[in-house]
Amino acid sequence: MGSQQSVASDSLLRHRSFVAFWLARTCSSFGFQMFSVAVSWQIYALTHSAMALGMIGLMQFLPSVLLALPAGHLADQLDRRRIVLLGQVIEWGALVGLVALTLLHWADQFEIWGLVFLISVAKALEWPAMTSMLPSLVPPPILARAMAASSVSGEAAVIVGPTLGGLLYVIGPEVVYSVSALFYLCSVVLVSQLRYERPAQIRLPMNLTNLFAGVRFIRERKDVLGVISLDLFAVLLGGATALLPIFAQDILHTGPWGLGLLRGAPSVGALLMGVWLSRHKLEKNVGIIMFGSVAGFGLATLIFALSTQLWLSLLALVALGGFDMVSMVIRGALVQLDTPDDMRGRVNAVNAIFINTSNQLGEFESGVLAAWLGAVPAAALGGIGTLVVVAVWMTIFPHLRKRQKLENETIT
Repeated sequence: MGSQQSVASDSLLRHRSFVAFWLARTCSSFGFQMFSVAVSWQIYALTHSAMALGMIGLMQFLPSVLLALPAGHLADQLDRRRIVLLGQVIEWGALVGLVALTLLHWADQFEIWGLVFLISVAKALEWPAMTSMLPSLVPPPILARAMAASSVSGEAAVIVGPTLGGLLYVIGPEVVYSVSALFYLCSVVLVSQLRYERPAQIRLPMNLTNLFAGVRFIRERKDVLGVISLDLFAVLLGGATALLPIFAQDILHTGPWGLGLLRGAPSVGALLMGVWLSRHKLEKNVGIIMFGSVAGFGLATLIFALSTQLWLSLLALVALGGFDMVSMVIRGALVQLDTPDDMRGRVNAVNAIFINTSNQLGEFESGVLAAWLGAVPAAALGGIGTLVVVAVWMTIFPHLRKRQKLENETIT
């Protein structure tokens, strides 16, 4: 009888606030992926300029880095649910603005850049608050499963969202923006109904000491520092997917259809592994499993670099996505559970900076190495470098290597 109750309480579906949270993130993720495709097509159709397309990336990147620390501070001081709600209402309003501008034929690159920037500001303010809410919505033993479930919806949005957006764009960009706005409206309604309670916090001024409190916390907590720095260097070295067009055309001798398969393969692996992780608990040896997954990511990168067969390259990329999902879920759960609730916003903000910059710099590093050495040596060095980082980090952070459970062993 007791075991049946335990199994029932372990079900994510029994936690209604988490279900509402998951549905809200799913809706907003689909809306954002569809918007991203449409806005790129519309900008290029209006300008035929690669620079104009690059500006979209800049409009998205700058707020995510510049506003991360203030957003983390606000997430620790104010009602996180209201911050998320405000951010999503702003994003919904910007999408409605894009619909109106497009229908009235007033859309120009400057107006579009402005609304993209507004959406990016809202997402930057919303992100630390949203990620900090999750540990309060489910019991600690099933947090990793909850994070895996959230990642599954994100991967599904990455796979399906752009395709759906591209199909709807045939009718017109305003249709894509309208459907995206509808997704965001659903998310707003779900977040507004979500039950999330948190004790009132002592108000702290937004000064440099408090803004950088997350950095100090990470530096002082060895396991958190090890997890975040491992992620940083693994992503920096494992950016081979940025070279997929070169591999598709020059090494695997395939066309756009093959490139599409290669781009989708990591998401397929991540999606499959995410589904499994959302249904199974990680009970022990989480440190070794995490390091093994990052090593598997590096090995899959190396196999992809050396492969000359499309089928082997696809299998390597599917494995790469699966290994990355395992390590991402463990890393994310360890950071959340080792961080007190009143620090989660600031710590998640610092983590977001590392993730955003390492993704961008990892693609840059892969491109520079490919220009100097060629695509195959560049990708191979990335895989080997990841394996070296794993070996070094297992030596530098022995407690993290020996870690058995996700629950916060280091909190005193």
